[in-house]
Amino acid sequence: MIEGWKKDSANTRTIDGLFDAYIDFYNDCFKRPADMHLGIHLCRGNFVNSRHFSEGGYDRIATKLFNVSTYYLEYDTARAGGFEPLKELPKDKNVILGVITSKFPEMEKKEEMKERIWKAADSVAQGSVRLRQHEDGNLLGWDDMVNKLKLVRSIADDIWPGEP
Repeated sequence: MIEGWKKDSANTRTIDGLFDAYIDFYNDCFKRPADMHLGIHLCRGNFVNSRHFSEGGYDRIATKLFNVSTYYLEYDTARAGGFEPLKELPKDKNVILGVITSKFPEMEKKEEMKERIWKAADSVAQGSVRLRQHEDGNLLGWDDMVNKLKLVRSIADDIWPGEP
């Protein structure tokens, strides 16, 4: 996207100037009473079979867009980058990691998903790590989704034994 932006002579702002304007806009929208919990999902695109709608890590926004209570972040494919930006997560914020995908029916490997969660936890340190699963947007069958959710439950049981 950035390369395309630079090539478009119709753009009147720099990419950094537009980025800062968007961040200011979002942060203005997120103003709320102190006791109001607000979460945001930063979507990379989940329209039918859109495996490569948007790519790139969270690095550019990690220090600028932490004005909500909970972040729902996609880490289900390599297009999201690494967990390093989670080091910027303030201690009073939550992150819900999307490591199990709803983009395609192939099952993830349980031990690999657990390893990814532990890597994210290392980056967050004092943060709150949970799993999320998104069911809309792609042509997964019922059995595919049931199996994915069973995998999520099994991983959660291994990582947080005894939790309901």
